[in-house]
Amino acid sequence: MAPSCSFLIIILFIFFNFFFISQSLQFTYNGFNSSSLLQDGSSFIEPSGALRLTENKRNVMGHAFYPTPIPMFNNSTPHIASSFSTYFVFQILPSSANRGGFGLAFVLAPSPRFPTPEPGHYLGIFNSENDGSPSNHVFLVEFDTMNGHQESSDTEGNHVGINVNGMKSMATDSATFVLNGTRQNREIIMESGMPIQAWIEYDGNRSILNVTLSPLLHPKPATPLMSENINLSEYVRDSMYAGFSAATGEKVSSHFILGWSFKLNGMADPLNLDGLPVMPIEKSPRNNVKARKVLIATFSALLLFLLMALGSIFLYRRMMKCEHLEDWELDCPRRFRYWDLYKATKGFKESEIIGIGGFGAVYRGVLPANGTEVAVKKIRSNNSMQGIREFAAEIESLGRLRHKNLVNLQGWCKHKQDLLLVYDYVPNGSLDSILYTSKKDSNISLNWEKRFNIIKGIASALLYLHEEWEQIVIHRDVKSSNILIDRDMSPRLGDFGLARFYDHGKISHTTNVVGTIGYIAPELTRTGKASTRTDVFAFGILLLELACGRAPIVSELDRDVVLVDWVVECMQIGSIIDAVDVNLKSDYVVEEMEIVLGLGLLCSHPKEEKRPNMRQLMKYLNGDELLPLLDKLSSVGSRRSQEITSRFLALGLSESIVTNALPNSFSVGEMSSSSLDTGR
Repeated sequence: MAPSCSFLIIILFIFFNFFFISQSLQFTYNGFNSSSLLQDGSSFIEPSGALRLTENKRNVMGHAFYPTPIPMFNNSTPHIASSFSTYFVFQILPSSANRGGFGLAFVLAPSPRFPTPEPGHYLGIFNSENDGSPSNHVFLVEFDTMNGHQESSDTEGNHVGINVNGMKSMATDSATFVLNGTRQNREIIMESGMPIQAWIEYDGNRSILNVTLSPLLHPKPATPLMSENINLSEYVRDSMYAGFSAATGEKVSSHFILGWSFKLNGMADPLNLDGLPVMPIEKSPRNNVKARKVLIATFSALLLFLLMALGSIFLYRRMMKCEHLEDWELDCPRRFRYWDLYKATKGFKESEIIGIGGFGAVYRGVLPANGTEVAVKKIRSNNSMQGIREFAAEIESLGRLRHKNLVNLQGWCKHKQDLLLVYDYVPNGSLDSILYTSKKDSNISLNWEKRFNIIKGIASALLYLHEEWEQIVIHRDVKSSNILIDRDMSPRLGDFGLARFYDHGKISHTTNVVGTIGYIAPELTRTGKASTRTDVFAFGILLLELACGRAPIVSELDRDVVLVDWVVECMQIGSIIDAVDVNLKSDYVVEEMEIVLGLGLLCSHPKEEKRPNMRQLMKYLNGDELLPLLDKLSSVGSRRSQEITSRFLALGLSESIVTNALPNSFSVGEMSSSSLDTGR
């Protein structure tokens, strides 16, 4: 073969090889026994296949990098750093003698070797001289178990940081994850010794970096822990090495990577979690003779302590059974013993939390006396005795509310600075969690029949509160997250923390603005005066939510879209039926849908005098009266649709209904500590 041909083949081979790598470089390690990583320092592969970055020793460092450099730019977009995704499982085992340190980091660096790195807070990557230098061209995501960088002392830390060229994070957040299907944010203790999943995903076109954490047995959360704007094109070089670094200091931990996958310009492959190596929790070596002496020396003291503890528990239980009740407490509904609620919630254990709101945490409990399931809301208060008595007076009223579509208050308890409210336990959770959870993530579906029954149930509950009970009750926070769904798919309106009571024939004098953005009537933000019509406004938003399957305010294309305005826009460009939830797939009763959409717009009218009361609403929903807007219409076809649209628009609904009514700041679905004194 001619030399020129051979040279041309070599050039083409190099070009196509580079192009292939730059477009689709990827790898997956389910354990590292057969890997060819570049390692140095204390890094080595365990017989189990786990990659150990550091030993349980002081001031050591370990590095491990993929052997092939990663091309960070390609010819099609030479000024934009390539997108990439990496997924790995790590495990941090602290010393059994104390809390460990200092953490590990995923690193992109120009070289797999660092110039004179230092342990401790520098994680074996930088040193005191080059920390923060732009010439480093190093990007890392740190999983740090110590605070105290550039401070005089080290303290416990448990956070994730995004760093460029140094250990000062450009963004940081506590190590947590959001449990899918809920709004619960759970902490992850990274040095607990349990394996932890981590996802790092960079979108080069949008310059967005997402970092997500999750315990090993949990699926990837839909919401990332961190989502930051960062243009890596400004920091990385044409080719970078990907890998990990970890270090210890005076405090020590063993840092492991159990599995790792990476992909350029795509999503990293999943790992075989069942086949990953998991390292047992380590124990520091001890001298058996010394340990025996320590046990003998402390045995007597331990025995004495146990006897004292048992005696204290016995006396405490006796005291709880004889718990003193003040006179004002005797007038309230059932007053639970604190010890019974403590046992029912397993000592208010974190695993029993079923919800967290502005008022405090809600725990699932099982009453020891009869096995009844309850929900216990724990509210912390530092208020005066007068404030607590006023709060107790409203609890007394709440305890007498009885309706099949209300979450009934069974009783309460006051213990030191804690107020405990005991409610019926409603097993299917809140309406919003069902309505806005995809079918594949939920076992509960909301067809139109169920939605319409929910609407009528909540309407019946509000009619009871506004007109049928001995006093007028303004709920002031009607929204989908405050509606719970029981086993029979019946709705229960709950969370009366913002409710106000006043006598029939009187006028409410409430003047503080509280509620949730999107459900607040316009007049409330101007005058601060709540009324039954402000509840009707919020109910109207709820009607539109159930009909349209959309939240009151949705962020779309860098703007906030208000549900009421969106429905009006649907009418203006076509038909009100265009706003119906696509998940219903036309499987609904058209006449009922027209009534719900019509009432939703009528109830959320910007002028309160235009809104119907709850008794009128019930007549429309039950078919006892025809909604005037739907009277004498053509029976079918496009003409009927046009007539409905024309009548709705004639009401002046195209005015800004909610957007101009969003206040800058107020209590949003929460009760401040001062509510017990002045706000109630």
